[in-house]
Amino acid sequence: MAGNVRRAAVFLAVCLAARAAAAIQDGLLPNGNFEQVPPKSQLNGTRLMGRYAIPHWEISGFVEYIGSGQKQGDMLLPVPEGAYAVRLGNEASIRQQLTDLAPRTHYSITFSAARTCAQAEQLNVTVAPESDILPIQTVYTSSGWDSYSWAFEATGSVASFIVHNPGVSEDPACGPLIDLFAIKTLPPPKSSTTPGTDNLLKNGDFEEGPYIFPNTPWGVLVPPLDLDDYSPLSPWMVLSSTKSVKYVDAPRHVVPRGARAVELVSGVEAALVQDVATVPRRPYRLEFSAGDAGDGCAGAMAVQAYAGRGSVRVPYQSRGKGGHTRGALEFTAAANQTRVVFVSMAYNMKPDGTLCGPVVDDVSLVCTRKRAARRLLL
Repeated sequence: MAGNVRRAAVFLAVCLAARAAAAIQDGLLPNGNFEQVPPKSQLNGTRLMGRYAIPHWEISGFVEYIGSGQKQGDMLLPVPEGAYAVRLGNEASIRQQLTDLAPRTHYSITFSAARTCAQAEQLNVTVAPESDILPIQTVYTSSGWDSYSWAFEATGSVASFIVHNPGVSEDPACGPLIDLFAIKTLPPPKSSTTPGTDNLLKNGDFEEGPYIFPNTPWGVLVPPLDLDDYSPLSPWMVLSSTKSVKYVDAPRHVVPRGARAVELVSGVEAALVQDVATVPRRPYRLEFSAGDAGDGCAGAMAVQAYAGRGSVRVPYQSRGKGGHTRGALEFTAAANQTRVVFVSMAYNMKPDGTLCGPVVDDVSLVCTRKRAARRLLL
């Protein structure tokens, strides 16, 4: 009997190890950069003719295969990485089957997009049953390319990932360019691990977030989503109508603490928000770092933080070379749940005219009554 139990345990361990080994890997999706070219027989100029013309992808509608440096009239069509990208015409879509997903696990998709001739372009991103419209009309880089993130919860081991252009232009060739598709497994949010604190906020150091492409210098945008959607920066949410915040990393930016932070690039039009369980009438202290990402964003900055019925404004004079200051807000909770909000109170721009703003990092929320009780016990 004992031998049977041991054999069953070994078999279960082997199965679990095999499942872990088969799990989807973080990084580029198969042919996620479109560098595996379609056969010449599947191209009519730039237009892709076959449904399966691009290896590992399925297309529908007017889809073009764009080479780096290609022109449309007098406009140069850049490619962010490698030699090729794809353009989606009106009502066109591209899809890929995602495999080896773990059910009930959250994943983020990162991809790059650039608008062409249309102004109010959007992209509809879907992994059934979830679907969202991502606004891409605001450009945050001088190259015209931005990286966007989106998250979903897997309902099974296989899912169909679709990017669709709902069409806002009369010209079908005015759709957005897309490139560089990557996936990342999102672990369950956990409280930050600042020594000596009991941080009630989860992911307060922003170390867990969407995939950032190693060869792109502009970070990843976290767009606004409905409250019931899954955030790629969970449990932080972005509240806005069309604007985003930017997720940045230490290799290409100055980060106050750790490896990642959030840059508030949209002024008062986008707020970074997390809801936290609190006890009414108890005192709390919110602390955070505010500074600049060392990306040339210079000038007067200000981060406004809200929690409960309190607020604090933390000014920061940036030289665009990195640095930060600490802000703090003490308040008394008024309800069982308190919303923590960060927003930039200024519109900042780099010398090239692109939007930028202050970084927020190393955020903690502690109950000061517990802290005082602990000191008395000691």
